[in-house]
Amino acid sequence: MDALTLLTTRYSSPRLTEPAPTGEALELIKRAAIQVPDHGALRPWRFVIAEGREALSRLGDIFAEAAIEEDPSISVEMQERARQLPLRAPMVITCIAKVIEHPKVPAAEQIQSAACAVMAMQQMAFALGFGGVWRTGAYAQQDYVKQAFGLQADDEIVGFLYLGTSTAAAPQRTPLVPADYFSQF
Repeated sequence: MDALTLLTTRYSSPRLTEPAPTGEALELIKRAAIQVPDHGALRPWRFVIAEGREALSRLGDIFAEAAIEEDPSISVEMQERARQLPLRAPMVITCIAKVIEHPKVPAAEQIQSAACAVMAMQQMAFALGFGGVWRTGAYAQQDYVKQAFGLQADDEIVGFLYLGTSTAAAPQRTPLVPADYFSQF
């Protein structure tokens, strides 16, 4: 896929199934993540890949425990829903911004670099014929989840990138008009 097509047709694929990227495809996705803008060459990103039923179930257990910690009266049904979230795809990559104290590179820039890494991975997956969706939600902000990933106080979970093979056709979208979002200074 050429860059123009990629950048003008990429879309999120929330309905994913096997196969997930493996081998050279997964390596290309990883390489795309670490080529993003990175002021100060701090490399403020870390990635945790969960693939396969066991790893995805462990991530689901973390989500369920976080839901219980957030609301001890949560219903069993909602606990189970939290537990099943990672099973919506054959692979979930958790992207973490590992914030480094630096006099010239504020935390916000480091978090933005990690966010660029998520977008780069999703774009590479799309270019390789895979589907993906970048999810955040409450679990990215909950202390229980952050602790389960060993995050420090300033670190952030930038998102969970769900990857696999899309089960649905590209959505029909109303084209956006650039002039609605851009102006001259």
